[in-house]
Amino acid sequence: MKTTVEHERKLEAPQGFELPDLGGEPLEPRVFTSVYHDTGDHSLARAGITLRRRTERGNSVWQLKLPVNGARLELEEPGGPAGPPDRLRALLRAHERRTAFEPVAELRTRRHGSLLTRDSITAEVTVDEVTVMDAQRVASEFVELEIELREGDPAGLKRIAKELERAGARGRDLTPKLFRVLSLEPHARAKTPFESLRQRLRDQLDQIFAHDPGTRLGTDPESIHDMRVAVRRARALLRAGKPLIAADTQALSLELQWLGSVLGDVRDLDVLLARLRDEAATLDAGDRAAAGRLLRSLERQRTRARRTLLKALDGQRYDALLDQFEEVLTTLEPSASTVTLDSLARRELNRLRRDVRALDQEPADDVLHALRKRGKRVRYAHELSGAKAVVKRAKAFQDVLGEHQDSVVAEERLRALTHDAPADQSLAAGLLIEHERSHRARARASWRKAWRELERTAR
Repeated sequence: MKTTVEHERKLEAPQGFELPDLGGEPLEPRVFTSVYHDTGDHSLARAGITLRRRTERGNSVWQLKLPVNGARLELEEPGGPAGPPDRLRALLRAHERRTAFEPVAELRTRRHGSLLTRDSITAEVTVDEVTVMDAQRVASEFVELEIELREGDPAGLKRIAKELERAGARGRDLTPKLFRVLSLEPHARAKTPFESLRQRLRDQLDQIFAHDPGTRLGTDPESIHDMRVAVRRARALLRAGKPLIAADTQALSLELQWLGSVLGDVRDLDVLLARLRDEAATLDAGDRAAAGRLLRSLERQRTRARRTLLKALDGQRYDALLDQFEEVLTTLEPSASTVTLDSLARRELNRLRRDVRALDQEPADDVLHALRKRGKRVRYAHELSGAKAVVKRAKAFQDVLGEHQDSVVAEERLRALTHDAPADQSLAAGLLIEHERSHRARARASWRKAWRELERTAR
């Protein structure tokens, strides 16, 4: 399976648009047909995923594009019209669990452009003349420009886009062609606190669907991170928005807690391993080698945790959770409460303020961990209310206490690894523990400042 990470920018252009003289080498003109597939309710499109079969010069390949870490991951396998190859279909199990994929659009594209190198980046700049087909009839046409990075810093694409805009192109969001053809409308502006809550919950379910395939694939740890964050946000929104909801959503919250736990078992080990590998890299050669051997035990734990996660994602409990989440979003009814989003956010902040004031001068590690979780709830509640400045300060507060908790967990894991470890590995663990204690001391010295900045911003 061919895998490519795409960094690109897209622009609109009028019919007959010609590229300005950007320099570079002309690309060979191409003509290809893309048949896009999705479920009847456009599950893939809502999650920002595209699945298509592209035919060019008699060759047929299936391409799956997934959102990942600010870019798109393209997976490609040869295959015919019978349906997606098994390896791609396996990644989309959550989307196809109820209805099969079917063709939803056919696009014929004529592409020309150039390959240019400037400002330490190399990029393809292409003009796509797109014809949308309805059976054998032309339904519509449009022109799209793509700037796709080949080498270098993705930030350099913006400068090329500005040149194209000066030549008559129009910048727009990074929206795949299919989404334009399907005319998927963005969420209508929420008019009530309840509608805002339901819309944010829908966003979290879409994010779970968006990052499920990347989590199954396992090539980018950010996929599992983003999926876990969506689960956490959903639980936090259900908790903070409880006064707005007429029904009891505790059952859904408990199932989300289960999903967050199996995701967290892998994600926490990813974070821990990355952290300890970075620390081990600062040791002398002999201690570094011993630390590497010590960490292999954590790598084996991570392999087992991932196996458990994949089994969970293929299980009936996960399918039922997704169905339950969708049903809740469809049937959710507002309560009679007149509470505002701002008051819900203030309530979470007041709870955090109360907990901070109740602390000893030197709080225990588990107390600071609980404080971090409270800070996360403050952040998500203020995301719902739209208080961006408070969200920024809450994230900084959360990050400081997160660094503290990561160092606590790291020391605990290192101590556990030394029980049966050879002397050289135990020595390396001791050196890593010293580093962790230094990190923890800095976090303890700075978290109160982060709290004061959060409290001042929220006034």
